[in-house]
Amino acid sequence: MEHMTTAQEFSQDLGDAVTRPAGTVSIAGVPWPTYKVAALLTGLIVFAVVAMTTASAAPAVLSGAGVAAIVWLTAGMLGAPKD
Repeated sequence: MEHMTTAQEFSQDLGDAVTRPAGTVSIAGVPWPTYKVAALLTGLIVFAVVAMTTASAAPAVLSGAGVAAIVWLTAGMLGAPKD
């Protein structure tokens, strides 16, 4: 039976050749830009606060999604590389 190489073995074989770009967070082995993770966490916090204060799902979901989208887009534009 033939041995198949897993992704983990492949990355171990490469050693230091596989590096994570600066300003990223590894989630399940996938590099995510830090600003995207911050936007999602901010949206989740806003969702939780609004849900606890209003005890209603609709305003909580809309507020969390709106704040997450604004943070995501603003941080993405401010952090975009200048050509």
